[in-house]
Amino acid sequence: MLNPLADDLDYVLERTGELWEDLRRSRLFVTGGTGFFGCWLLETLLWANRRLGLRASATVLTRDAEAFRAKAPHLAEDQAVELHQGDVRSFPFPKGSFSHVIHGAADTSVERHSRQPLAVLDTLVEGTWRTLNFAVHCGAPQFLLLSSGAVYGRQAADHVDENCDTAPDPANARAAYGEGKRMAEQLCACYRRTYGLETKIARCFAFVGPYLPLDAHFAIGNLIRDGLNGDTLVIQGDGTAVRSYLYAADLMVWLWTILLRGEAGRAYNVGSENGLTIRDLALAVAAQIKPRPPIRIEGKAQPGRAPDYYVPSTCRARNELGLDAGVALDESIRRTRKWAGLPASARPCPAGEPEPVALPRADP
Repeated sequence: MLNPLADDLDYVLERTGELWEDLRRSRLFVTGGTGFFGCWLLETLLWANRRLGLRASATVLTRDAEAFRAKAPHLAEDQAVELHQGDVRSFPFPKGSFSHVIHGAADTSVERHSRQPLAVLDTLVEGTWRTLNFAVHCGAPQFLLLSSGAVYGRQAADHVDENCDTAPDPANARAAYGEGKRMAEQLCACYRRTYGLETKIARCFAFVGPYLPLDAHFAIGNLIRDGLNGDTLVIQGDGTAVRSYLYAADLMVWLWTILLRGEAGRAYNVGSENGLTIRDLALAVAAQIKPRPPIRIEGKAQPGRAPDYYVPSTCRARNELGLDAGVALDESIRRTRKWAGLPASARPCPAGEPEPVALPRADP
């Protein structure tokens, strides 16, 4: 069976070119490897293995190996993947040396942020500390932290750049996620200064694509879910919040490029600069559904209140690494809806292997 992500995975390889040579026979350690980002990291790495004969491998930290095997057996059972069970704050160190560490473990549940901020902060800070210690222990020179645009707090401008000095409100317990990510970045800076670890930071904003949970707090996922179910598209807020969405395949181009070509000690915003209101996002989703569903906005706009922005400036990534957003939002929504509508039997499996190819170089 052909992998339904084949076109996306080939797209990633075509836009990353000879970067993959850096990962030939490499051994990666990945935290957060079973979620949205993690599944895509594994999909692209294993596709590169088969296409390019890299013989790279990944050890993936997970709290529940059996649950991941049930969710994505084609990833969990690949011979290049080893599942390492443990909590990111206290996991036993795997044996042997590693070439790269990608740290993405985090609790993104909005309800948990509200009700258990100490647990959120503990996972982010202690988890990063533990993973950095492991990187030093195993001799991995390259470390990528998957951080968040939440480090900027409430945006004062519509396109925030990496030099912005705003921050979450430390007196607000609901800011634990953003503060935790800030501390994780500080730990990376300290480990670089102390141990010479080549730490790189990807400040990630909002995304769309296959594997995105449709029943979590992600507005675009909820709207796509409502559309698939034939329901009214429901906006929980007032519809004025401004967001932008980078497609998952582009996200992978950005993350692999930052890991392999980014400057050590540097943070890069990761996302799309094309902001739109949640109301306009709902209209874009509705336009792809027949019959076109109604939209219900449950919140009421407050006169004089500035819109809530969460949109990055990506000048640094564009100018230094040649990165851009190649897949338009409408196409991103279409591909995500198509994936979400597939029966389980049509999801990728180990038999969906591509023919080996030699890819041209992608100049940054």
